[in-house]
Amino acid sequence: MTLSDEELNRYARHIVLREVGGAGQMRLKAATVAIVGAGGIGSPAIQYLAAAGIGRLIVIDDDTVDLSNLQRQTVFGDADVGAGKVAAAAHAAHRINPHVVLDQRPERLTPDTAAHLLGGADVVIDGTDSFATRLAVADAAHGLRIPLVSSAVGQFEGQLGVFRGWEADKPCYRCFVGNVVDQAGDSCAEQGVLGAMTGVMGSLAALEAMRSVVGFGEDSAGKLLLVDALAFRFRTIALPKDPGCPACG
Repeated sequence: MTLSDEELNRYARHIVLREVGGAGQMRLKAATVAIVGAGGIGSPAIQYLAAAGIGRLIVIDDDTVDLSNLQRQTVFGDADVGAGKVAAAAHAAHRINPHVVLDQRPERLTPDTAAHLLGGADVVIDGTDSFATRLAVADAAHGLRIPLVSSAVGQFEGQLGVFRGWEADKPCYRCFVGNVVDQAGDSCAEQGVLGAMTGVMGSLAALEAMRSVVGFGEDSAGKLLLVDALAFRFRTIALPKDPGCPACG
């Protein structure tokens, strides 16, 4: 695998970075990232990963574009309302970067299908809005030993964590949330969400996926980033491994 002259020009601002360089850009080109949920978090993640030159994006979502999505799901426009999210997102990503392969999977991820849908990925980004789906993604990623980037948004707040629970000193997602279940009234349709907040957290999820592929900077696994837009505050806390965790303890 090589970078063409056109790609060298396209990714020049990456390649000039000492922490990325040509070797890092080649790793991005060779990588496959699975994105579960083409919504508020998935939209900017798809856009920035496509622009960054990730070689293959697996996009998993069985939903269609609704007018109410457009306040935050920036990968879509008015013309996409009623269309399948995966197909519309793939079209947008190809418009950004024709070098990226879009693996379209317009399916609902379940505990029974998760391992099949995520197989072959180097990193998984979970931007879904239900704990049932999040736990299915996390369990499959853990079983397949694929780093999981989990991002969530509620109203004016966001959180982001990277999980590699098969490593002796790193927690898995269940160390963080246990066996939590969805509660009535938890959805953004009922609570509301600031559109730009999903852009921040989705972009950070893309950054963490790139960090997992390239290996720049400090390892973020085992930490949780908390963002409070009302207080204009970012803080990071350590996530310990739970020795009694049924998944990785």
